[in-house]
Amino acid sequence: MLVASGIIALLILLTALFVAAEFAAVGARRSRLRRLAEDGNSLAARVLPILESPHALDRYIAASQVGITLSSLILGAYAQASIAPRMSPLVARIGGLDAATAESTSAVIVLLVLTTLAMIVGELVPKSIALQDPTRTAIWTVVPMKWAEHVFSWSIDFLNGSGNLLLKLLRVKNTGHRHVHSPEEIELLIAESRDGGLLEPQEQVRLHQALRLGLRSARELMVPKARLASVEIETPFADVLRVVATSPFSRLPVYRVVPDDIVGIVHTKDVVTVFVNQRTPPQSLASLLRPLSRVHATLPADHLLNHMREKRIHQVLVVGDDGEVEGLITLEDVVAELIGGVSDEFKGAPARAILLPDGSVRLPGAMRVDQAAQVIGADWRSPGDTVGSYIPRMLGHVPAPGEQVCVKDVDLIVEAVEDTAVSSSLVLPPGRPEDVS
Repeated sequence: MLVASGIIALLILLTALFVAAEFAAVGARRSRLRRLAEDGNSLAARVLPILESPHALDRYIAASQVGITLSSLILGAYAQASIAPRMSPLVARIGGLDAATAESTSAVIVLLVLTTLAMIVGELVPKSIALQDPTRTAIWTVVPMKWAEHVFSWSIDFLNGSGNLLLKLLRVKNTGHRHVHSPEEIELLIAESRDGGLLEPQEQVRLHQALRLGLRSARELMVPKARLASVEIETPFADVLRVVATSPFSRLPVYRVVPDDIVGIVHTKDVVTVFVNQRTPPQSLASLLRPLSRVHATLPADHLLNHMREKRIHQVLVVGDDGEVEGLITLEDVVAELIGGVSDEFKGAPARAILLPDGSVRLPGAMRVDQAAQVIGADWRSPGDTVGSYIPRMLGHVPAPGEQVCVKDVDLIVEAVEDTAVSSSLVLPPGRPEDVS
């Protein structure tokens, strides 16, 4: 009986080994294993090639599954053959059963007890251990697992081949076991890392913004052309100097005749250099122009960032389907989407809505429409547009200062107008449609 108990315990431990190895292989971090391998950990160096190769990982997990199946089958068969017959006389005396009934009852009891024991000790406990520390578990199980993979190689080849054939018949692509996570799963991992104290809240926000960068388009991040600070190519050099001195920007778009016809960009450093080094200033800005790249308005922000890095440029023009310029986007606009706006002593604070004591909300014209819609709860939709240009476009005319208007069920008062854009407006609270002085 003692020998039988030892064999049963060994079979349960083998099941636990295979279960722990399978969960550890799927959950182990390759980056941590790579660091351990570089530090001289020989076991980590053996595990790393398995996790980095989908084919090797597929065979490794197949060996775990074959081991779990075989150890479970052998456990059940051995227990019924060795323990159930010895229990039959006891069950017959206690229950007053005949020999055949007692033998069947003993087999059922042994099966239930061993199944429960195998599930707890052989599956649930090792699974929990592997999930809590998958890297360490993968390291400590790699040596016996490599032996098992060698022993089961013939069955692994047969079973994997049969499975792949079935997948082909079902027209399902076999991608193997790979460490692939969807953006939603990555966000969950980031949130769990923050809850576990591995990430600061600010770090979680930055990682979340970086993960969602590809969902934003150039049109959503650009500065609309109505707000561009640009100069005409034939502007006298003295006037250009005044613009450079008063502008918070280091690069200014240059247009020919009409603002929509942007022909390049001028760097304020070039203007100052010419002013300092040349006695006779140039007649036009043509000699100082730098080319300005163009991208489509629907280009994802992460692709836009790669484009700007490859071209070594800081600004690009955003154009629509018809090729017409819609706005301009800078490297700072893209970076601000990742880490938040970064202002300096020359640039004003970002445009923000102001909640007034009477419940009304002041919207600056430079505020993006999507941001304003979130603040006031309005159904305003115009990606990349600003409140200042959105209101006249929806009304069909440029409102006058002090005029009360309604834009898509939102009552507001136009406070100030600059050129053809509303620079400030006041959203009235519900139940207060009267004019505000």
